[in-house]
Amino acid sequence: MDIVGKKIKVYGRVQGVGFRQYTVYMAEQYNIQGTVRNVSDGTVECFAKGSKENMEKFIQALRKGPPLAKVIDTKIEDISPTLIPSGFKIIY
Repeated sequence: MDIVGKKIKVYGRVQGVGFRQYTVYMAEQYNIQGTVRNVSDGTVECFAKGSKENMEKFIQALRKGPPLAKVIDTKIEDISPTLIPSGFKIIY
């Protein structure tokens, strides 16, 4: 199984709507490890690693977002999965 690493930046109404908690929940559903945080520019940034198949499902979930969010765009970069910690947590 190939493990991939991604930096995912989510744009839109994504702060103050439970997006980070939603991301943690989705990470648990798809066995994704990494971190998520709010960025001062109003975006949410996620570093994630997992199987290619699960990562695709995870990214689709983030593009949808929780009910109160309005995702306008996502930017995704490939990064080394070795840079991403085990587990999944919110960075404040």
